[in-house]
Amino acid sequence: MRHTVLFYNPVSTSRGKQRLPLSLLSVAAVIADDYEVEFIDGNLLQSSGTDPAQAIIDRAQATGAKLLAVTVMPGPQLRQAVPVCKQVKAALPDLTILWGGYFPTQHADVILRSDFVDYIIQGQGEAPFRQFVDALHYGGSIHDIPSLGCRNDGEARINPRAPVVPLNNLPLFPYDQIDVSRYVGSSYLGTRVLNHNTSFGCPFACNFCAVVALANRRWIPESAERVAGIVQNLYDRWNINGLEFHDMDFFVSESRSAEFAERLAHFAGDSIRWWALGRVDTLLSYSDTTWQKMKQSGAKMIFMGAESGDDETLKRMNKGGKSSTNATLALVERMKHYGIVPELSFVLGNPPDPRADIEATISFIRKIKQINPATELVLYIYTPVPQEGSILLDEATKLGFRFPETLEEWAGDEWSKFAMRRDPHTPWFKDTVRSRVRSFESVINAYYPTVTDTRMTGHYRHLLRGLSGWRYKLKFYDWPYELKALQRLIHYRRPETTGF
Repeated sequence: MRHTVLFYNPVSTSRGKQRLPLSLLSVAAVIADDYEVEFIDGNLLQSSGTDPAQAIIDRAQATGAKLLAVTVMPGPQLRQAVPVCKQVKAALPDLTILWGGYFPTQHADVILRSDFVDYIIQGQGEAPFRQFVDALHYGGSIHDIPSLGCRNDGEARINPRAPVVPLNNLPLFPYDQIDVSRYVGSSYLGTRVLNHNTSFGCPFACNFCAVVALANRRWIPESAERVAGIVQNLYDRWNINGLEFHDMDFFVSESRSAEFAERLAHFAGDSIRWWALGRVDTLLSYSDTTWQKMKQSGAKMIFMGAESGDDETLKRMNKGGKSSTNATLALVERMKHYGIVPELSFVLGNPPDPRADIEATISFIRKIKQINPATELVLYIYTPVPQEGSILLDEATKLGFRFPETLEEWAGDEWSKFAMRRDPHTPWFKDTVRSRVRSFESVINAYYPTVTDTRMTGHYRHLLRGLSGWRYKLKFYDWPYELKALQRLIHYRRPETTGF
């Protein structure tokens, strides 16, 4: 009889937008040949109103599972993971609870001060996880496993990181152990959309980004051949016509991108429309030949961090490479030629002068929209992340910023909003400045309704543009009550809620 390991994916998105739990599938893959694996997904349970804690308790008791493995990001996942794991540990004190993912990598100390999480794994987790599962079930030294964090005589102990494992050396995801059909969604990309992750990490060190701590500036990709094989399997088995690649940077290697596009076009033509994340400067360096291959393979939108409308701020962000405002303008113009939509994120309100930073970026966004009106916008407010040597974090700390010291505080309303970069409540960020960002967002999203909203008819687009036109032309963004009322009336989608 094989041992059972339970995997819990705390809720991370709104109902109906659930995506395959890629991080759990990846770590489950390394044990699936030798253990029974079961997935409990908060995103699926919320539709039925099922209590995830009770679901975990029931399955643990029914299977005799000794381990609950949890993936945790700041925000909604952390907010659910804290009370659920607390309830599970109270009911089943002998069930070992292990956390992995972004939050444990960044905030190990605060987790290990709690009394309901037993262990954490930092960084790439597949190899350490396999060692941990075997040691837990068959004996061996748990405390010496690389990348593992635990409590030792009341103090947090974090072991050195394990060597990274090439993704081509890892087993394929155990799709047969999960009901994939429940994750098929619809979006701008198509009526049957699934997701995949083709790489680990990112080679850059932007000092507002959580990926730096997770991967230590390493980028470990699957080969183009392996990625195409996985996509063909999804295409053949689940008849997908849309695909989201959730890599932190899909496009680091131009040769890989070009080869993948060729392979995808070979077996699917342009019948799969796809979306992925990349960098402005990297994509600007791509040849016309590669761009044409991506277009022919069905690339429809690319998400990039433009981040700021000020070159000096980009330097302070440690964007690296050849990032600049001119590069962003050049790329959105180039993408217009290929009919691929740029989706740009901006981080506004950076210290030491948040208001000046916001105004510079607003002016820059107007230039972008003039060049390529189809450009999508995702506007975040600067929130610090733990990163040694970060100028922005150092300045935030001088202004009075501190991270929470307990998981309960992290799971509260204020810090959940902080993690979503919508309303950070940082000491230097005044409400009037936050309102400036959100008011501008309301105006520009009405004047340029998102092209990804398939429900938006020509009549509604005309109405929105007409009501917002005077504001946009006069640069008067404050108190857009009429636009917010219209948003509630017709429920049109803004880029912040695309679900990508």
